[in-house]
Amino acid sequence: MRQQSEIEQLIRQRAHLQPDEPWLHFKDETFVWREVISHSQRAANGFLELGLRPSDRVGLMAGNRPEFLWAYFGALMIGSEVVPINKWQRGAALEHMFRDSGIHAVVYDPELDPVIAEMRRKVPGLRWAITLIGPKVGTADATMTEFLNSARDRDPPIEVTQRPGAVGILYTSGTTGPPKGIVSKNYEPCLRPLIEALDIRPREVMYTCMPLFHASGLLVFGVGSIRQNAQLALGDGFSASGFWDEIRRYKAVSANVFGVMIPFLLKQPLRSNDRDNPMRSVLSVGCPKSAWQEFEQRFDLKVVEFYGASDAPGFLINRDGRAGSVGKPAAGAEFRVVDEYDNDVPVGKTGEIIYRHRGEHPSAYNNLPDVTAQVWRGGWYHSGDIGEIDKDGFFYFHGRMKEAIRRRGENISPWEISSVLDLHPKVQESAAFGVPAEDGEEEVMVAVVPQPNAILSPEELLDFCQGRLAYYALPRYVDIVSKLPKTSTQKIQHLALKEKGRSEMTWDRERAKYVVQRA
Repeated sequence: MRQQSEIEQLIRQRAHLQPDEPWLHFKDETFVWREVISHSQRAANGFLELGLRPSDRVGLMAGNRPEFLWAYFGALMIGSEVVPINKWQRGAALEHMFRDSGIHAVVYDPELDPVIAEMRRKVPGLRWAITLIGPKVGTADATMTEFLNSARDRDPPIEVTQRPGAVGILYTSGTTGPPKGIVSKNYEPCLRPLIEALDIRPREVMYTCMPLFHASGLLVFGVGSIRQNAQLALGDGFSASGFWDEIRRYKAVSANVFGVMIPFLLKQPLRSNDRDNPMRSVLSVGCPKSAWQEFEQRFDLKVVEFYGASDAPGFLINRDGRAGSVGKPAAGAEFRVVDEYDNDVPVGKTGEIIYRHRGEHPSAYNNLPDVTAQVWRGGWYHSGDIGEIDKDGFFYFHGRMKEAIRRRGENISPWEISSVLDLHPKVQESAAFGVPAEDGEEEVMVAVVPQPNAILSPEELLDFCQGRLAYYALPRYVDIVSKLPKTSTQKIQHLALKEKGRSEMTWDRERAKYVVQRA
């Protein structure tokens, strides 16, 4: 008997009831439900012919293409655990992920062949390598193209005794140490409130350009579109200049974005048809308060903001349009903001965001029982994030505790500073961090990347911040740089900037005698 995942059951149901209706759009290609089943079964049988079995873990290390999804569904069909891996990960962190997860096979983009060849030399348990597209190259044992062209299109003849979950292990980006693997039997079902908040109707189109190796692309919108009986339009990456063209092309009514993408979209030249688009809602994480209403009004849509940690499912969702807030608890999760002793802080005061679900913990760290116990102490997941609650019960996110800046008795969120700086028309991106001050606390420093060919001065930046930031949060030190240090998942490495600190070339507000207004 072959136990089917819930995802496979949904796909088969769609293929039975509406075989010729479209599900996936990618560039000029459209795939209907019967093709989704066909490609997935061929992938599954290709895996079996190669030698994979239900006990094997399959890594997916590739960019956004339909073949990624066929490999994903095919692995679920044979009962394998899927481990999405960031295609930009390299070096010791990547080796750690391969060893820690115990993956036996990896499906990868052909250009990553030298990287995979190195992993095969270093990780003996990696037995199979499969390229996503094209002919076999280098270290590859097979290619998805072969599977789709020649493997059998039938129900995989394999016994699967345990119902597969949506993912086996998801990895964090590892900003302060090696990436941690998140294990959860019920991870994907916990994401349902995010899609439900968007009010997607059957057969409407959802658009994502988020990487499929991230939960946001694969699970929230990929699997979420299947649950909603909606269509999925898949972009191969984010382009600020091409985003709205894709939305109109696919007639997408909703998309998911990181908050940092919103200032990039607002900096695009105004068009007469900005409001003439099919989008009703955007699922956002980290939308800057100062950009919220401008974004909604310019593009005639609603921002649905949410807060959640990859490490532990549980969400705050803002469907009420209160700019700057991440909303209220959803789907039965309980949230609190506490001090260092886990006592609730007063309304309007900041503390650590913690939360829980009734019953069993929904997640744990792979091979890290002590770390799991520490973050889940007292039955609550301790996020390490700074937040507050207002008098109406709305929550607000103020950045990571490890990144917070302590200046003259004030706790300052780097995220709050960057969200303002990034709105400057000449700024491409920025990062705020603390550097040692003479009084033993910290001063605010920022590193700013200008837009191409833009001439930007520190004084111009601070003039822009006046009135948009609390006076005590205005940066004292400014570095204009060509790029920012980032992790493989493109998260800014604040600790690396903090360790580098200021140099002789750093602009100093006090040395320049710049006057801060306290209005």
